[in-house]
Amino acid sequence: MLVLLIPVLIGCTPELGIPYEGETLTAVDMHLHAGTWDGVPPSTQEFLAGNFPFPFNLNPEATARSTLSSEGIVEQLDRAGLDRGVILSVYAPHSVGIADNETIVQQVAAAPDRLWGMASLRVDRWATDEDIELDALDATLREPGMIGVKLAHTHMHFRMDDPAYFGIYEVAAIHDVPVYTHTGPSPFPGTESSAPYTDPAYLELAIQSYPQVDFILGHIGFDFLNREIGDLEGCIELALAYPNVWLEPSAMGSSSSDPDGVHLAHAMQRFRDEGLIDRVIYGSDGPQFPGFLADYVERTTTAMETAGYSAEEAQQVLAGNFEVLYGVSP
Repeated sequence: MLVLLIPVLIGCTPELGIPYEGETLTAVDMHLHAGTWDGVPPSTQEFLAGNFPFPFNLNPEATARSTLSSEGIVEQLDRAGLDRGVILSVYAPHSVGIADNETIVQQVAAAPDRLWGMASLRVDRWATDEDIELDALDATLREPGMIGVKLAHTHMHFRMDDPAYFGIYEVAAIHDVPVYTHTGPSPFPGTESSAPYTDPAYLELAIQSYPQVDFILGHIGFDFLNREIGDLEGCIELALAYPNVWLEPSAMGSSSSDPDGVHLAHAMQRFRDEGLIDRVIYGSDGPQFPGFLADYVERTTTAMETAGYSAEEAQQVLAGNFEVLYGVSP
């Protein structure tokens, strides 16, 4: 998804922090998309442009080009009160497009005090280019500020349980970095929506095979096609069974997917019920439109308040668990 620009006053120093029960908490958004408009296929450009609010939809290309930069993303972080963000490489030429590793490395380098990055790789030419792609992933993870691996089987068209791709986890293990995986069906054109590409249960073989690698179940299995809770319980079962499983409820609590906030509040309650608060990591899947980052963190804190999270527990979700998992600090 793409980011839109909201100008800020030049010279203003933002006050960072998230209010919660009378305290100010630090927060890291671990799920942000960057890149270039040219890297997005025409069908997805049209899909995204259709979601841009007026007047940004009048010239979506110009809007995207001006905001898919480090500066544009940092502006959104500032407006939301977020300390840091993680931008993601994407290699999904048949669905959401490509935000290549080189671009993400450059964008992280442009704002090293505010941005980290996750690397990815192409799998659509795996039969011939497996070694080349794994070498490229290895090299990217050696770059400053690159702290993890991003995968989205539904967008990248490879099964979660196919051992042919487990070399990716070998590279992650060498670098001691987590692997973020999209779970649940996606609304984007060109995705694979059948269970082996979306159901977190199909990740169990990889989770079992690589106990030294931490797996983050992105979107906690939310069904974005039908805007339903989806495979939340399957994600919880995996987290209860395996200490190397983490949970990230990005995008599923947005105003479009969860207008009344009931899905996100339910998820936060289930994490609390099962004693998994220390394995939940905050991410938004933004910036999608002006104000999305600020709106999503507010919706998240509201959901945590509804579920009875203390300020200490909320701080774990917003930044503490991320710092523990990734071994970094804002």
